Amino acid sequence: MTDLPPHDGRAPLSRRAARAAATGSESSAERPAPARTPAAGTLDALFTGEVDTHDIGRVPTRHDRDRRKSRIAKWVVLIVILAIVGGIGAGAAWVWSTYETQIRSVMGWEEPKDFEPGEATGEVLVTIVTGDNGSTISQTLFDQGVTKTASAFYDYLIASVQDPPFQPGVYALQERMTSEAALALLLDPTSKRQEAAQLREGLTVEQSLPILAEGTGVPVEDFQAAVADPSAYGVSAASLEGWLFPATYQFDPGTSAAQIIQTLVNRTVESLDRAGVPADQRERILTIASIIEREARLDEDFYKVSRVIENRLADGMLLQMDSTAQYGAGELDGGSVSTSEGAQFQDNDWNTYVREGLPIGPIANPGDNAIDAAMKPADGPWLYFVTWNMDTGETIFSETFEQHEAGIAQWHAWCDANDNRGC
Repeated sequence: MTDLPPHDGRAPLSRRAARAAATGSESSAERPAPARTPAAGTLDALFTGEVDTHDIGRVPTRHDRDRRKSRIAKWVVLIVILAIVGGIGAGAAWVWSTYETQIRSVMGWEEPKDFEPGEATGEVLVTIVTGDNGSTISQTLFDQGVTKTASAFYDYLIASVQDPPFQPGVYALQERMTSEAALALLLDPTSKRQEAAQLREGLTVEQSLPILAEGTGVPVEDFQAAVADPSAYGVSAASLEGWLFPATYQFDPGTSAAQIIQTLVNRTVESLDRAGVPADQRERILTIASIIEREARLDEDFYKVSRVIENRLADGMLLQMDSTAQYGAGELDGGSVSTSEGAQFQDNDWNTYVREGLPIGPIANPGDNAIDAAMKPADGPWLYFVTWNMDTGETIFSETFEQHEAGIAQWHAWCDANDNRGC
């Protein structure tokens, strides 16, 4: 996400700085929060209980606070009814997209957290690594399409009072499973793939090596030694960052670490060649693709993020990608899309908040879609984007900074309504 208008002389703001400015929690990076329309501000306050009908247009009395919470549900219902009955389609859509979570909660319309039995289909390979627990596995299962929501599996463990000993490895599950069925397969030794390793998109070399070691039984130290010299695999870059292709691999017993790494590098070259990347452009395309992989959430957005990168480079703007600042500061896996102030202004070769152009190299391992997007950016005038829904990955692309500020305001509203989850 990028937060500055082009060439205005102000210090760049990361997502975290934007959040701090909006909330007033960090004075060192302050700027005024994006302005909300009076209607938006009033609706926000009505949903949170900060104002009620008595607050609008007059100074509240000391008795108003006691009445606020009881009026929230009434306002929710009133707003929805007015939006629907009044026939204002755009208003109804805005109310629903902005306050869906609160409306569902108040009206008792929450969707089931779990899939229904009998919906499971296909096959999904899920990797469990050392240190994973119910919470992290719950997120992984959701990301892989196994469970319906990010919290479904963890909530099931809590409700059923279970804390099973999960074993690292690659497990064969299905899409659209119940949490109960997913747990049964994760605890079933016959579901575990032997001598197999699964690398998902967006991992770094440092994150990938332990997964390879756990899946194959080869000591992680062997892998660390194997990646020390990229030239041994025909790679002229300073490191193999971006060259360990994300996929599921199965190796014969006795395969060495060097042979495994060569397999991954060869798979990357295969993807680059299939996308039509010239040999002398491989490192550049992998660098762009790795940023796309970390910044975009939905496949269709990969090509738009690619266009934003190219438009900014063409206009001489700083890329200001949070993912690059986080990688340079060692914060890429911090569980938040926001960059700390220290990382944002840290002077290193990857930080595109301080470095012009692309970072010195890739920041993660991109998959086929990201590589294809780096070669085929979508047509469009966008210079900014912000992922406003951390659960669904929905992203707003903007041509002007004013439009981008409206997107940031929508992201702020989502974060405020969802306990800053992932923000």
